[in-house]
Amino acid sequence: MAFNPRVRRYLIIFLIAGWAISLSYFFLRSNKPSRHNQKTTRFYRDNRLLMGTFWEVVSPDKRAGEIVFSETKRIEGLLSKYIPESEISQLNRIGRLKVSPDTFYIIKRSKEFWQETAGAFDISVAPLVDIWGFSDQKHKVPSIDLIQDTLGLVGSDKIILHENDNVVEFKLSGMKIDLGAIAKGYALDCAAVRLKEKGISNCLINAGGQVYALGKGPKGNWRIVIQNPRKRQVSGIIELEKEESISTSGDYEQFFFDKGKRYSHIINPKTGYPATNDISSVTVIAGSALEADALSTAIFVLGKGKGEELSKRFPGTKIKIYQ
Repeated sequence: MAFNPRVRRYLIIFLIAGWAISLSYFFLRSNKPSRHNQKTTRFYRDNRLLMGTFWEVVSPDKRAGEIVFSETKRIEGLLSKYIPESEISQLNRIGRLKVSPDTFYIIKRSKEFWQETAGAFDISVAPLVDIWGFSDQKHKVPSIDLIQDTLGLVGSDKIILHENDNVVEFKLSGMKIDLGAIAKGYALDCAAVRLKEKGISNCLINAGGQVYALGKGPKGNWRIVIQNPRKRQVSGIIELEKEESISTSGDYEQFFFDKGKRYSHIINPKTGYPATNDISSVTVIAGSALEADALSTAIFVLGKGKGEELSKRFPGTKIKIYQ
């Protein structure tokens, strides 16, 4: 989900009815020690509103929450297109900018995902997101001519990276990028690095339904409840081992109806229209949150068949597709 402060008023609805991933631990435990075993380590829970969604941190180390939130806020300050002074906002305004190593890295990885997914994952889709009204929540169906004109600004091959001095440049005036489909995953990975630097080996981070699991939970591996987003029912429980992340992309997160037709916020970069295929959501489990985040979006755009083929090119990745 793109981290737009304007959509925060809808988050309570999403929490109740929309998440395809939830944490069984969150709903069954409190901050108190478990009574079933007096020797059980106390797990602390903290939460914060960041990147347009609720972040929740569970760990036996009470420092974990502040470490995660501080690092997430730093990454958001660099990458959010909704913060005027962020590097991404500045780049979108002027088309060329010397950026920080973090920003350069994530744009470079985004271009690599664009190549690996045959263009299904594309951060340069931002102008299309704008004309469909998903950036300012003023939803509308643009004209065919406007979509075709805007498609000319899309394509990560039009993003030039100057490796010697960390300069990012757009080939065309009017281009913009939106890191909403990968930045949250990157922030999770960065937060995990900071936790390990502080000697914290057990922690679970839930970023609006995208999860990073580090170490163990109260009863061993962290247990994640997977829900079918359309049927609103539990479809399985996954145990995340050691260091894994799980991410879901689907058409239930942000959408609007026009003349009885449903339009979701995930835009197909090839057509300029919201992605329509044979699936309602995709859940990806991977060793890094950045990879899980990007792949869940790409697979949703590609559809079931091509998406399953794509996942095979990423060893260790597991996917669940809901139709």
